[in-house]
Amino acid sequence: MNDLPHRILRFVVEANFYISVISLMAVGVTSMSESRPLFEFHEDLYGPLANNLRMMLIYLGMAEVILCVYCFFLRQFKVFIAAGFFLILTSGSLKFYAAINDIVVDENFSVFFLYLGLSHILYGIVKYKEAQGQEMPR
Repeated sequence: MNDLPHRILRFVVEANFYISVISLMAVGVTSMSESRPLFEFHEDLYGPLANNLRMMLIYLGMAEVILCVYCFFLRQFKVFIAAGFFLILTSGSLKFYAAINDIVVDENFSVFFLYLGLSHILYGIVKYKEAQGQEMPR
């Protein structure tokens, strides 16, 4: 019965990870749509540069699919830890991109990439510990 909190924690971390993966792919797909993207691209302010952000989201969604296939096929879940740090750094990169191009980038990008990064890191740690035969701390 002491294993129940561990299983619940593992379930929450795994479910959160899968939600983050689906949301990244959904954001990539919806960024192509002009009707209702999840983020504001302020196209009236900087026109063609909006497409750079849209393409970045599409590429990140495709990279996420490839990363998941690679990690699940080879059972190399610690790669998700590195990917999580990359996703967190993407938030800072977007601020740099906005400053260099003198444009406004939706602030929700920072929160989104922080969420994605933390989800990937936690999932990678949990799965890596499981593969090593270690239990998560209670």
